[in-house]
Amino acid sequence: MKAVPLSYIARNLWVRRVTTLLTAGGMALVVYTFATVLMMSEGIRATLVATGRPDNVIALRKGSPSEISSGVDRSQAAVLASLPGIARGADGQRLASAETVVLNALPKKDSAKAGNLTMRGTSAAGLALRPQVQLVAGRMFRPGSAEIIVGRAVSEGFAGALLGQSLRFAGRQWRIVGIFDAAHTAFDSEIWGDVDVMMQAFRRSAYSVVLWRLADPDGFARQQAVIAADPRLTVEAKPEVQFYEEQSQALATFIRILGTALSIIFSIGAVVGAMITMFAAVSQRTAEIGTLRALGFRRGAVLVAFLGESLLLALVGGLMGLAGASLMQTVNISTTNFQTFAELAFQFKLTPGIVVQTLVFALAMGFVGGFIPAWRAARLQIVDCLRAA
Repeated sequence: MKAVPLSYIARNLWVRRVTTLLTAGGMALVVYTFATVLMMSEGIRATLVATGRPDNVIALRKGSPSEISSGVDRSQAAVLASLPGIARGADGQRLASAETVVLNALPKKDSAKAGNLTMRGTSAAGLALRPQVQLVAGRMFRPGSAEIIVGRAVSEGFAGALLGQSLRFAGRQWRIVGIFDAAHTAFDSEIWGDVDVMMQAFRRSAYSVVLWRLADPDGFARQQAVIAADPRLTVEAKPEVQFYEEQSQALATFIRILGTALSIIFSIGAVVGAMITMFAAVSQRTAEIGTLRALGFRRGAVLVAFLGESLLLALVGGLMGLAGASLMQTVNISTTNFQTFAELAFQFKLTPGIVVQTLVFALAMGFVGGFIPAWRAARLQIVDCLRAA
């Protein structure tokens, strides 16, 4: 079957460039929404997954879905910190940190509303266990003092959270002595202080979690077996990466489902617009269709030609929408994590997989919107087309 040249298909769209741009613009808006939703979901997932390290292990109370709801008493924390196979730091001490994690509401800079922040009581070992966390201003808090360090996102988004200022919570003033950058991970949205002081201030008698570094990255299964066999322990240990990946699932899945549903609803309008455009093209080019048929082009070639125009139109709209969505990677926003109910700052993230999904979505709109007009064009009789000329 002789095919209609691609240059002919593209030229027809250029001749009707105003209509083409308007229709492609409508598709671009839908594609932009679709891509942005996927980027948002991926950004949340990437932020939380990057928070964990594959050679770190975190222990929580059995059945606890998050650090906030977990509790590990002091005796269990001591047993966990003495497990075999825990790495040691440069000072020869075991790299293990018993930590308390609580929520506290603080006012945001841009509104009178308060946002929940994660307050983490930790230690020097806790900082060593998270090499992605780097102090960019000030210094580390002193053990036993009401000093705190705050994440970059907290310092930028919350009132009174600059270096040298003080925050009031848990019945006392806490002086900010340092700002840290956690490389766009969830720790950027946290406030850290001395674990013993924070436990006393928040009236906590038990830790929330225990975190440690594996001396052998393949030694987790052995440690897990030791924990399961010890009747004193009522905790569940898991790789830190797995823990934070689980933390991302609920919110990322909700955003993906809701956003995809909205995109599909919006796409109906874009499909109708493409269909109207292609029907208009068929009615205006009846004589042209008859000429193509008279020159030996079969019905299938005409169908493919008009369907190709619709797909090319959708591709233009898809690329426009994708280009607009890619600019969102420069935007930093925050939302509430469903698992912890705490603020989570993140960036939109565009991946090759999202690019492919977005273009497939755009082409699907073009196919649905163009198939019926293309079918109509292919079914026209040569005699009727030439008579209409």
